[in-house]
Amino acid sequence: MLKIGIIIGSTREGRNGEAVSSWMYNFAANRNDQVEFELVDLASYNLPFFGTIQQEAEQIIEAWSKKMASFDGYIFVTPEYNHATTGVLKNALDYLNREINNKAAGFVGYGGLGGARAIENLRLILGELQVADVRTSVTFSIITDFENMSVFKPADYHQRNANEMLDQLLSWSSALKALREQRL
Repeated sequence: MLKIGIIIGSTREGRNGEAVSSWMYNFAANRNDQVEFELVDLASYNLPFFGTIQQEAEQIIEAWSKKMASFDGYIFVTPEYNHATTGVLKNALDYLNREINNKAAGFVGYGGLGGARAIENLRLILGELQVADVRTSVTFSIITDFENMSVFKPADYHQRNANEMLDQLLSWSSALKALREQRL
């Protein structure tokens, strides 16, 4: 059975990421794909800035590494900050390499342009980490899919992209899992 992590890529107070990630989790789980989905909240990992490792943070870094290694694929949920993904998500990815190599990723973005530039930014980062990203992403507008830019009320048409993204992600995750197992 495939195991897919849905990563909440923001830790800000009052963030919209929890609502968007919960929507994606519920949507994915209700498809009955015989896949295990799990929400992973970066706020639960108090990762230090990469390169400033304190000894007391080693257990947190190890827990993050093991959690990410346990998945066959990922859905990264990211807001767009200054035309890019969040610093906290970039920092968290900097701690990883072999744990996520040869796995697949899909994206859910939100922001002024649906988080499209944050998603493009993540595609570059994950390419260097040997993560295969799928073409279709889900993009929520902070203007039209949120009431007062804070209450998540997604339009129904997003379900089509969510289905396409999940179809692609599960296909790639399955193929790459077979490749990883073949190499063992």
